[in-house]
Amino acid sequence: MPETVSKLYRALVLDERVSLAVLDTTALVNEAIVRHGLSPVAAAALGRTMTAAAYLASWLKEEKSSLSVSVDGGGPGGKIGVAADGALNVRGFIENPNIELPPRADGKLDVGGCVGKNGTLTVIRDDGEGIPFVGTSPLVSGEIAEDVSAYFLTSEQRPTAVALGVRIGADGRCVGAGGVFLQPLPGAGEDALDFVQARIAEYANLSSVIEQAGAASVVSAFDAKDVSVRDVRFCCHCSRERAASAVLSMGRKDAFDLLRERGTICVHCHYCNTDYTFDEDDLRKLFGESA
Repeated sequence: MPETVSKLYRALVLDERVSLAVLDTTALVNEAIVRHGLSPVAAAALGRTMTAAAYLASWLKEEKSSLSVSVDGGGPGGKIGVAADGALNVRGFIENPNIELPPRADGKLDVGGCVGKNGTLTVIRDDGEGIPFVGTSPLVSGEIAEDVSAYFLTSEQRPTAVALGVRIGADGRCVGAGGVFLQPLPGAGEDALDFVQARIAEYANLSSVIEQAGAASVVSAFDAKDVSVRDVRFCCHCSRERAASAVLSMGRKDAFDLLRERGTICVHCHYCNTDYTFDEDDLRKLFGESA
């Protein structure tokens, strides 16, 4: 069964020559569904990207380090943006959360049709050690797993086999979501590449495995060593104080001009779909004026 809190398991397999990561992100995806009102295909597209971002964030050196993943394939779902930190706090959005598409011929959600494939996947990683790393690779299919695998190969020169899945129930909630990442370590040998490709093919229906048996069952299917587990949570760093700083940065004249035009000023956080509203009294307090 899926975990009530999203989890990331890490281990070494194949005589400690291959790094294994298995994620159960069912709870993470359900939080995104609630916050954004996601349609099933939007939930699958965003959920797969959030799962990949959580895995990427697990490599960050410090909890305060951060990264972002953006996917822009020109599809009707629009751009996907996800941010995560070294503590595995993840947040994200898709531009068209209500996108509806017919299923593929095999009955699965058409994530590739939602995302499109005429574009790029971009990762920006900030370890706090100077200039952030920026890696970009062309999209392969828009299905996310293949695109993430291509990103690792072209931008980081690390062959990585990736399986991602999100299963949505009849009530619109996620019943199983997660990812499997198999990455040969340096000097692992050609047989390690054969191993990861053969094993990743076993998880074409990963979301069903997560739904029925949980991520721990995937880990136990390998002869895994040095198994560790971490929590993954949906957590946004926005706040009313940060929104107020954004209003202040407009300057008094522009802020009051916008207030007169709209009646209120609304600062919207795309990542968690929270609105922070400021009226005339709020603006006067912000700019140090008496009522």
